[in-house]
Parts: sequence; C-alpha cells; structure tokens
Amino acid sequence: YGKAAICAGIVSHVNLLIGDQAKAVLEAEIAAGNGRFRGIRHSSAWDEDPNVAHMYANRPKGILLDSTFRRGFACLAPLGLSFDAWLFHPQIGELTDLARAFPDTRIVLDHCGGPVGTGRFAGKRAETFPVWKASILEIAQCPNVVVKLGGLAMCLLGYDFHLRPRPPSSEELAAAWRPYVETCIEAFGPDRCMFESNFPPDKGQCSYQVIFNTFKRLASQYSEAEKTALFLKTAKDVYRLDIG
Repeated sequence: YGKAAICAGIVSHVNLLIGDQAKAVLEAEIAAGNGRFRGIRHSSAWDEDPNVAHMYANRPKGILLDSTFRRGFACLAPLGLSFDAWLFHPQIGELTDLARAFPDTRIVLDHCGGPVGTGRFAGKRAETFPVWKASILEIAQCPNVVVKLGGLAMCLLGYDFHLRPRPPSSEELAAAWRPYVETCIEAFGPDRCMFESNFPPDKGQCSYQVIFNTFKRLASQYSEAEKTALFLKTAKDVYRLDIG
C-alpha cells in the first residue's frame, strides 16, 4: 500500500443471507484488506412505500430478523468485525432486537437511524420525530451500538434545500439538523457518537465544506474532550484506527 495514509479502516460488504458460509467470505476479505479490514455493511433499508424505499423497494422485508441472516451475522464478532446498519427509522426496533441478541457484536447505526420525511412521512415531521426519538432512546440502551451523525443532507429527511435557488448555508443546516443530532448525542453520549460525511449522496443539497461547517456549529456547545470524541476518538475506537 505504500506510504499513503488513506483508507486506514475498510468497511466492505458480505451478503449475510448466505448464512454460515459468510465466514469464509469474511476471512477472504480480512486477508485482502491487509490489516485494514474492519467490518461490513449489509443494507437492510426497506419500506412499504416505494416513495420512501426508492432503490431499496425490492430488498427483503425484515432482513435483520431473518434466521439465515443472523447465522451470517454471528460470524462477525468471532472475527473481531463490526456491522454498519443502514435502515429507515421504522426499522430501528428490528436493529435493537438484533443488538440484544448479539451483545458482543459492535454495531454502528448509520445516518442518525435514517429519519424519514418523504413519501408517507412527508409533511408529518411533528408526528414522526417523537417516534424516531423513542426508537433512538431505546437502541441507545444497547452498549454495543454507536451512532453516526450525518447523512441528513439526503432528500430522505424531507427538507427542500435542493429545490431552493441557492444552496443552504451551514447556519440553515445546523438549525434543521440540530434536533436530530442533539437527540443522538444526549441518548448515546459523545463517546458513542461520531460525525460522518455521506458523500456523494449528501451533495445533492450542499457541499462537503458546508456539511463540516455545520458539524462545527452543532458541536460548539460541547467541551474539547467531547468534540474530540465526536470528530475523532469514537471513530478511532470503533474502527480501531491507528492514526494521529
């Protein structure tokens, strides 16, 4: 790999629906990763409304509860690997059940748990937010789960920034995202939260620089130690990154 200090940790994919056979695939990826392979992400995003699901409309329903999937999932912890979970907020309860069934497997809840504001949830933010928040508070009780703070610039959240004549400022994004980010930090604590970019999907609404300026605004109320956790330490610990 030479001297380039990039990709210090790799999160890849294995189809866990192959059950016990996932172990051999995971071992091959560990070997190919040359010391950098840290875990996988197997998307479980699904919704009954195609205007929510879009590209995930044909994915299996209830995959996290599937017994064959769970046999594949059981291969992760013995190999020291983590699981990144991408889903929509109505599915957080399924992930909570999985986390309780496998307390020794490190699980990363991506994109603040995928709060939805499109399709059947459009125009219902006041109703949907408390449901999402209750699910976040419940899954935060699982000590093996951490959360990534980001992915909120996707159109999934239901804001119309991509339709406005000018891209949003970091001030506007901070105001829109604050309830979600602060709920996650309050529930999990800074040591179990990490800011994330979600490029290229996020660039439909704003630039990479604006996203991180937004994160800086959202983090301004926290202590230096808490900021370090949010921007660096949690990710280092979770993905076992040997970086400065």
